[in-house]
Amino acid sequence: MKNILFLHDTPLHTPRGAELTINQLYDIGKEKYIVNIDNLKNFELTKSKIANSDLIIVCSTSRCSYELNLITFILTLKTPYIKIEFDYNFCIRRNILCTVDKKISNCCKPDKFHAFRKLFAQAKLNIFQSPKHYQAHYEFYGEAVSNHHIMPPTVCVDDLKPSKNKLDNKIPFFGDLNYLKGGKAYLAYAEEHPEIEFPVYGRNRLSQEIPKNVTFYKPISNKKVLEILGKTKTFICQPVWPEPSGRLAAEAFLSGCNIIANDLIGTFSFDFYPGNKEKAIKDMKQALVDFWVFIERIINNEFQNESNNLGKVLVYKSYGGLGDIFFALPAIKRLVDVSENVHFAVSSRLVDFFKTHLKTITIISEKVAKNQEHLYDGIYELGNYPAFRGYNLPHALKYPTHKKVKQHAIQHYIDTVSKLHINIDNSHYGYPYFQTKKNLQEPYFVLHHGAGFLLKIWPTDQYAKLIESIYELYPKLKCKIIKGPNDPEIDKYFKKPMPNVEYITGGMTDVGKAMSKALFHIGNDAGITHVAGAFNVPSVGIYGPTGPGSWGIFSEFNELIWGKKGVCDLKCNYDVILNCNHRVCLTSITVNRVLEALYKVLQKAYPNFSKTLLKVNPELVIEKGINDCLLTLKDEELLLEFHDNKMKQNVNSLLNETMPKNNQEDSFISVFNILKERNIFFEIPRF
Repeated sequence: MKNILFLHDTPLHTPRGAELTINQLYDIGKEKYIVNIDNLKNFELTKSKIANSDLIIVCSTSRCSYELNLITFILTLKTPYIKIEFDYNFCIRRNILCTVDKKISNCCKPDKFHAFRKLFAQAKLNIFQSPKHYQAHYEFYGEAVSNHHIMPPTVCVDDLKPSKNKLDNKIPFFGDLNYLKGGKAYLAYAEEHPEIEFPVYGRNRLSQEIPKNVTFYKPISNKKVLEILGKTKTFICQPVWPEPSGRLAAEAFLSGCNIIANDLIGTFSFDFYPGNKEKAIKDMKQALVDFWVFIERIINNEFQNESNNLGKVLVYKSYGGLGDIFFALPAIKRLVDVSENVHFAVSSRLVDFFKTHLKTITIISEKVAKNQEHLYDGIYELGNYPAFRGYNLPHALKYPTHKKVKQHAIQHYIDTVSKLHINIDNSHYGYPYFQTKKNLQEPYFVLHHGAGFLLKIWPTDQYAKLIESIYELYPKLKCKIIKGPNDPEIDKYFKKPMPNVEYITGGMTDVGKAMSKALFHIGNDAGITHVAGAFNVPSVGIYGPTGPGSWGIFSEFNELIWGKKGVCDLKCNYDVILNCNHRVCLTSITVNRVLEALYKVLQKAYPNFSKTLLKVNPELVIEKGINDCLLTLKDEELLLEFHDNKMKQNVNSLLNETMPKNNQEDSFISVFNILKERNIFFEIPRF
């Protein structure tokens, strides 16, 4: 006999819809299979049970302490599995209140959200509780949940006891009286109808005054629930969250109750509601049988998931700045593997640049694309994240994760296109997008001191001081300054001749050539910084009024400086930025702070360089004593006590940016490692 394993995070004696359904499925399945249930308390035990199973049925897991590890483990196995979704378990709240309450944001964990997409996509079958329940998941995940079946609530229809004699003086509530299940609406109705009794078969979970006509009783069995519903004339079902199914609502419907409901109940999205009780009963009985038919087909390898490619695809990115286009590239590249071909429409000035660097995608101008739309099977407009102009652009895709998952804009674009096909990989976007080759014969770095919105730039005189400081550090290193037509004049701020400076004043093709061989890049929150990211150039980004959260640098090795943090509490929007006279978020950033960030980047990006320099953190404050030394870095202090003169000499050598020769003593190595780990000093490449 085949071994079937249910994974569910709640004991099955709990009298709720999910547990009642699993019990029903278990009772039928054990007649033909060896059926086990694991309540997810011990990961090693769970893995052992999975290893001995022929099929896994993944139910609810959000109460499991090792949920993400469990999902990762399941995804690595060849053992087939079915996903039965009873809630919205990809969300940390187990519900999707964000879809009904716009004040709720960042309510999902990115890792969990993406793990569940893979879980749905690789499942042999995904089972949802109602058409509304499935549609909510489809809006989030698109084709990842396309292998699905919608199962009506498995009401014990043989236990229904509808009575012709209905009581109009009692309106019951089953389960704990809480906010999400509509407890407040129930109490409000009780207050309006003091002549009616309101028995609650569960605990009070609301922190408000309870009307005198509301009485609490112990929970009762499902058979007793059906007996009471059979005599009930009116039933209230007004949940706050989108109810996946609403088994109680279905039971009340089949018991002949008049239902006071809202539009958030999944059961009422079936075609049998409200006028076809016979079809509802037939479908509910058949649901339990159908489930085990699916199991049989999967075990016999008769259940094959198929997906066609998207054909000829055209992608627009019609709105947003230069940086937004580069943020969208990983998403557009994801379409290549699931399409016959992908054409990317860009403005005429960008055609040559992208033709040079995007090898797997056909680049055409937007004007040409508009006249050829009839040639494509699918046209997708990525617009701009977030959708500042809404979704009124033709062919616009919606960003389902906006305000729900806190992550980089790049990942939002990827999540959006991943809705289009089940096989799109929505994992990390990888490095680099474009091919690069560092130029160590004539080494140089790239700097961009401007931005499309000039009020976001670090003061130009500070950039000039920074270039001079880097020149003192690396006198053989050239600086290629990208200067657009509207960028500030920087040369007038140099205190001395700068023979190492070269200006890149051409178009994107010239910018691309400079980026492709650069050793590192420094710039503002601007498009050119994100061009550097596309080439995976180690970068330092200087951010002021606009936070780096969704629009931060995406180079593999980067450091972000957000000057606003800790110096200004104002929430900036366009009008605030225009009327800000001090711009303290940018003017407070010192050259030393940028140099510190640069040292961090260089140390990370070039760890195995043949020749290195020892550099003390320029932000470090040093107070030397006779037998000790106090090192202060921002808010942290480190007191070094010298046990002997040799240790004192060694520490002074490090702080003077020289390494003691041939010193292999354990005490010195220990101090050296501690100082390096705490960013007291850095080992950077000697260019």
